[in-house]
Amino acid sequence: MLAWWVAFLFRFNFDIPDNFSQSMLESAVWVIPLQALVFLFAGLYRGVWRFASLPDLQRLIRAIAISSALVVAILFMFKPHGVVPRSVLIMDPMLLLLLMGGSRFAYRAWKEHRLYGSAQFSGKPVLVLGAGEAAVALLKDLSKSREWNVVGLLDDKKAMRGRELLGINVLGSIEQLPKLAHALSVEHVIVAMPSARHQRRREVVELANQHGLNVLTVPSFDDLMSGRVSMAQLRPVEVEDLLGREPVTLDGEGLQHLIEGQVVLISGAGGSIGSELCRQVLKYHPQCLVCLDQSEYALYRLEQEFSGLATHTRIEYLVGDVRNARRVQQVLGRYKPDVVFHAAAYKHVPMMENCNVAESLSNNVNGTYTIAQACKNTGVAKFVLISTDKAVNPTNVMGASKRLAEMVCQGLQEDAGTRFVVVRFGNVLGSSGSVIPKFREQIAAGGPITVTHPEITRYFMSIPEACQLVMQAGLMGDGGEIFVLDMGDPVRIVDLARDMIRLSGFNEDDIEIVYSGLRPGEKLYEELLADDELTLPTPHDKLRIAVARNVDEAWVHALLKWIDRASLIDETVIKQELGMWVEEYAGDIHANPALVLPPEVESPTIH
Repeated sequence: MLAWWVAFLFRFNFDIPDNFSQSMLESAVWVIPLQALVFLFAGLYRGVWRFASLPDLQRLIRAIAISSALVVAILFMFKPHGVVPRSVLIMDPMLLLLLMGGSRFAYRAWKEHRLYGSAQFSGKPVLVLGAGEAAVALLKDLSKSREWNVVGLLDDKKAMRGRELLGINVLGSIEQLPKLAHALSVEHVIVAMPSARHQRRREVVELANQHGLNVLTVPSFDDLMSGRVSMAQLRPVEVEDLLGREPVTLDGEGLQHLIEGQVVLISGAGGSIGSELCRQVLKYHPQCLVCLDQSEYALYRLEQEFSGLATHTRIEYLVGDVRNARRVQQVLGRYKPDVVFHAAAYKHVPMMENCNVAESLSNNVNGTYTIAQACKNTGVAKFVLISTDKAVNPTNVMGASKRLAEMVCQGLQEDAGTRFVVVRFGNVLGSSGSVIPKFREQIAAGGPITVTHPEITRYFMSIPEACQLVMQAGLMGDGGEIFVLDMGDPVRIVDLARDMIRLSGFNEDDIEIVYSGLRPGEKLYEELLADDELTLPTPHDKLRIAVARNVDEAWVHALLKWIDRASLIDETVIKQELGMWVEEYAGDIHANPALVLPPEVESPTIH
């Protein structure tokens, strides 16, 4: 009503003639209800003014445009009583937009100033490293926080120097951090550089740590997109951030074709790798995901996590041992999976080295054969075995058992039928039994941190990256290949320990590092390829194919007979005989040349 009246006032220089006053009132009788009706249907009265934003403005512009077009159409077609000047028809929508939009945003500005105005200067001073989109989103969230007061931004781009983002100045480059932090009495910095290369982010964190600053970082994009957290939910920089790698590029269309609408079975689904594989597979919308695990508790936790997901995929949680041929055959016969990822295995090296040797061979080799043979019998299109870098020149029983599992898959491969693909990679960050959770516990207890040897090194990658590359290898594999993941550069475990001590706010005077000596079966250096193996490139830059020796199915059956017999003999003898099956095996107890295989398993064929 106000906009309609003011439009007439402007048209007649605030002196409306009597006849046009009458026209204004007569037209207002139908114009105002018409506009109100359009605004009602457009949802303008459902918005909360305190949260008015760009979408509200867009909705307001559409509603005003529609109502104005209707007013003009009615005046032209029906010529109701009263004359409405054309300039009023132009000024009215402009005034509507100004009054309705301005009132909403003015209220929001007043409300936010009242709620958060004093908070901007009450929190701890902090510098934000980065001045991109992530920094803008962070500043919006932190403007409502009473905990932090952003005193400036730092960015490597020269074009950003001296600029201003949401009222916060870009003070200089990141290299100037020590000087500016001292000048502004800042003890905390926030790294908001998700698009920067990993190496650059590591350099930034180390620069801040060297000068005694507390370093925080923003949540990952995966967490933000899932809606689990907001940008303002800051967290300390973890060692995983320093060991992180560049994002993996996947063949999304190919994986969609491999998984979408298919039935996928994952063994060991409750473990670190298996559960992440389940999460990654669900992104490609399979018809059914079958989660198989020996641990009911692990499956329960997985079920609790997935129960809140909005997915059309049917998810089945099945308890079963992969060595139980009847159970495995029953599951495969009922669900008829198109793809099987075999992640179930015993993986803890020292645990498998003593008192569990026969069980390690039984689970990792017999279990692999049982489920692989069942896949072959039921016509599964693709079987993907998850192996380990410890299978290369193994010095321990666990590594030797995984090498035998690889050879079992190669021995079962035929020209047609199920395609068996092996994927080999090193340690994953944060997996069960990983060194990082152990170091965290030791730091929390006040130390010391135990490292087996000052020169021991390992390869690391994140669990999501490993699982993405497992799926990519599964897509690319034609059968019989051993895919080797690009694990990047090896990391010295003692350097990892020092990083974790520093990131926890301590130094080596506070938390001591002690060397406990290599454990049974433990190597100083892990390898990804055996001495007699070569690699071939693939179209994916983080995957290569190991050209390893092959075995035939007769060799596989001979191996299984030996493993059945091994459960009845002494572990020392098992380790001695193991060298006859895995030539690269170099355990603490080497094969005895005087030993011979029993007649029924003699003459294994190796190509």
